[in-house]
Amino acid sequence: MAIHPIDYRYGTTEMRSIWDENNRFFSIVKTEIALAKAEGENGLIPKDAAEEIAQKGMNASKKRADEIEALINHDMMAVVKAITEATGDSGRWIHYGATSNDILDTATGLQIRDSLFLIEEKLKKLLGLLLKKAEETQKLVCAGRTHGQIGVPTTYGLRFSIWAAETARHIERLQQMLPRVAVGQMTGAVGTQASLGNKGHEVMISMMNHLELSPVEVSNQLIQRDRYAEYFMFLANMATTLDKIGIEIRMMQRSEIGEMEEAFGKNQVGSSTMPHKRNPIKSEQVCGLARVVRSFVEPALLNNTLWDERDLTNSSCERVIFPEASILADHILNVMIKVIEGLTLKPENIKRNLEILQGVNMAESVMIELTKKGMDRQEAHEIVRVASMQALETKNPVSEILSENKNVSVYLSKEEIESLLNADNYIGTAEWQVENIIKNLRPMVN
Repeated sequence: MAIHPIDYRYGTTEMRSIWDENNRFFSIVKTEIALAKAEGENGLIPKDAAEEIAQKGMNASKKRADEIEALINHDMMAVVKAITEATGDSGRWIHYGATSNDILDTATGLQIRDSLFLIEEKLKKLLGLLLKKAEETQKLVCAGRTHGQIGVPTTYGLRFSIWAAETARHIERLQQMLPRVAVGQMTGAVGTQASLGNKGHEVMISMMNHLELSPVEVSNQLIQRDRYAEYFMFLANMATTLDKIGIEIRMMQRSEIGEMEEAFGKNQVGSSTMPHKRNPIKSEQVCGLARVVRSFVEPALLNNTLWDERDLTNSSCERVIFPEASILADHILNVMIKVIEGLTLKPENIKRNLEILQGVNMAESVMIELTKKGMDRQEAHEIVRVASMQALETKNPVSEILSENKNVSVYLSKEEIESLLNADNYIGTAEWQVENIIKNLRPMVN
């Protein structure tokens, strides 16, 4: 019976298949085969033995390995014995010169690499959707908000562009860190490669070439966990961006704001008791699971603080955090892609919220113009501040209050004040910024 929600609720088939126990087993087998090939090429084992291992190694049975592990209580040696049985006489050379973590950590490198390839593909899809939304809403002026309060205007195009730029940085980070985190090693019991004589470095390079992984520059019995910590921090950083987008969608879907809305199916139920509800449950799921993904950073960092050339405290921890963090991060990325694909904007509500303060939120534009025309900036700020507070308290239009102020009318006519209070006239370089982002980032999608 399934216990963990990853087994039945969260996760994509493709990411689960990277971290399931079957793929883990065969990643280890592939690593042993690559080691045999490298040793055959460098004269450490007979070439015909290496060839036979390469031909028959993948016939090894996970079921048989499990049976052996039940007897000997050592997972790596159980796999070695299972491959040995599958490769006949040549099996005597399996695992020659290696220690467990040469194989296990290198197999993890294969899984990390494949996970990052999958995530990169999906990040590019998300980036493409955000750029499309940015282009569609380039001129859609809306209320900017700071501290949860309406401020000067911005555009939805700029909002989507900010998310797109952040997503693009994650793609860049992924590509930059890939050769650091998707690595393998063949360094022996304490890192000296003594078991391979003077051929250790050549064997490791050849082995990693077969696996299409980067080799470590130096190591002890295991790959240093700062590399893996970077992987987990990347997942946490990416998840936080998705969390950030989800929070904004949820806030904009609040009944009293109503500017954005998640797709809602014809037969979808929003509440078990309130039939009218249309809840942003997908964005909420992203925000909730992002908390879990971030929680893996600390154990990943602690896994780098091992005793001497190694201890085993990282092992049990990593059996949990690698699949969970990878599957959940990929899952919420997949969910957010679907959210953005189905996202609906409500122009009438956007316009209503932009104008709800009757121009008070445009106070900055009046202050700037008064200063340009000769008024002291601090004096302009105080005059406009007092007028804004008066407008909010009395519900009288701020345009009337400002135009009746003699200190203001010296510099600005009523018509000029009305123009300055028009939100469409105060979006600065927002449209240009969106164009620039689209131009610069669109090549990353392809």
